[in-house]
Amino acid sequence: MIVGSQAPLFTADAFFNGHKKKIDLQDYRGKWVFLFFYSSDFSFV
Repeated sequence: MIVGSQAPLFTADAFFNGHKKKIDLQDYRGKWVFLFFYSSDFSFV
């Protein structure tokens, strides 16, 4: 992935305002989006 390039479209679960929410990247088409993935910090295992 290169900064400034388009990410592939996907749907994922996210936490927003303390609630779990389904996020669809297509809803943000044409807008700047910062994607952060680091599952180890948010794991309940």
